[in-house]
Amino acid sequence: MSRLGPIDPENMSPAQKKAHDAIAAGPRGSVRGPFAALLHNPGVADAVQRMGASLRFDGTLPDNLREIAILATGRFWTAQYEWYAHAKIALEVGVDEKIVNAMAQRRRPSFTKSDEAAVYEFCTELHEKQNVSDENYAWVVEQLGEAGAVELIALCGYYTIISMTLNVAQTQLPDGEELPLRD
Repeated sequence: MSRLGPIDPENMSPAQKKAHDAIAAGPRGSVRGPFAALLHNPGVADAVQRMGASLRFDGTLPDNLREIAILATGRFWTAQYEWYAHAKIALEVGVDEKIVNAMAQRRRPSFTKSDEAAVYEFCTELHEKQNVSDENYAWVVEQLGEAGAVELIALCGYYTIISMTLNVAQTQLPDGEELPLRD
């Protein structure tokens, strides 16, 4: 059972209803996952959903690179729901299944694309060391430019908020789904 489950729409405050409706009307199409938990604080829910919509749906990074960054973050936090949702998306946007599986097992994937490897190394190092080396920073800037590096930092930060919310709220996977990650 989730600690911060969905709020019955009939019991929502006006601020919760406004945030709920903004999320449901946006690109996500409904309120689920972390947003059900975040609605317990509608100001936070609205700010987080707007940042996430910007990064996920209006960002400049190609879909495959964005999803590798999201998976690196979800894996760092062992965020089961996040991994469950985004591993599927990663495969749909062309991330090789071998990369997804290696990341799930906390193994460094074997990459054939330099930009994917650079994103993985940057995000993994950022989470593990709370910084990146000059070498990995230069590699990401070479691949994606400075704006791409900044977007990666924002993705890691945003999906950290999402992963922490999902973990603390104990957001459950849909019925019948097994936990995708082993620690």
